Amino acid sequence: MSRVNLLDFDLSGLAGFFSEIGEKPFRARQVLRWLHQYGVDDFGQMTDLAKSLRARLPEVAEIRPPRLVHEQLSADGTRKWLLEVGPDNRVETVFIPENGRGTLCVSTQVGCALECAFCSTGRQGFNRNLSVAEIIGQLWWANRAMGRDPKGERLISNVVLMGMGEPLLNFDNTMTALSLMLDDHAYGLSRRRVTVSTAGIVPAMDRLREVQPVALAVSLHAPNDALRERLVPINRKYPLEALMAACLRYLEHAPRDFITFEYVMLAGINDQPEHAEQLLRLTRDVPCKFNLIPFNPFPDSGFKRSSAETVRRFAQRLMAEGRISTTRRTRGDDIDAACGQLAGQVHDRSRRVSQRIHLLKELPA
Repeated sequence: MSRVNLLDFDLSGLAGFFSEIGEKPFRARQVLRWLHQYGVDDFGQMTDLAKSLRARLPEVAEIRPPRLVHEQLSADGTRKWLLEVGPDNRVETVFIPENGRGTLCVSTQVGCALECAFCSTGRQGFNRNLSVAEIIGQLWWANRAMGRDPKGERLISNVVLMGMGEPLLNFDNTMTALSLMLDDHAYGLSRRRVTVSTAGIVPAMDRLREVQPVALAVSLHAPNDALRERLVPINRKYPLEALMAACLRYLEHAPRDFITFEYVMLAGINDQPEHAEQLLRLTRDVPCKFNLIPFNPFPDSGFKRSSAETVRRFAQRLMAEGRISTTRRTRGDDIDAACGQLAGQVHDRSRRVSQRIHLLKELPA
């Protein structure tokens, strides 16, 4: 048997692995705690396992998280890690400290296939999906790097799948990683504290609702189909009417009673009073809150950030209709860790283009 990476397994998968090697399935709970609660990467340290099992495990299994390439610390306390996930493939993970909580922004793909016009990550193209070990390994590694507070509590209290890639285009691996985040034997996070962000892959939103409903954020960014097709090309396949209907279906099982709509503010593009009116009409039947995001510039983007006054007036119009509207503080932009700036370092653009075409062709109607 070739060695398997135990970070690829949730509880049921790990129980299956132990059954295959002739061990009792309860070993899965023990090992899961060592891996994810204590961040152990040495079987010899798993002291409640039999010595014979500790000696055997290195022959059939390994614990292999992504490899740290580089770490950066922002002036505002934001931390960004560049992690290697195989030859010439790297992803970025960001920790954002806030009052009363710490949020880790996790990547699910190397690059992104959706090519949203205002996103640096989308500009770089798509290479491949991350494995379960490469997704959960970001949380595993960050927990070890961050340590705990003086009370012994983990500093990471929230996880958002808003890093590189579209999580719902890497559905199975993302679901297994979510299972680990929520499992009390692993990270024990509340469904309300784990958020999946999607550009609107409607069939996968319905599957997520049934399989692993967590908090949902939808990257909206435009209030009408014509503009959204320009900014978020996947809208050509799943237009706004279908997306709003999927949001309503999702709320039937969601841990929160609202959808968060992410809306990047682009000067003169989607930030005018008529856009606010269209946005109110579009979402009138969907319980929601709006998260307005000042655009984070990158070279040759072709867009500019809306002025603070424009953003304020836009938010005021939404709130005048009783809608919750927040404006995201820009964090970590001095280390290119802000929303839409994650790019990583990958190579072979021609391969990434062909991979993107293949992935999008497989999407259901």
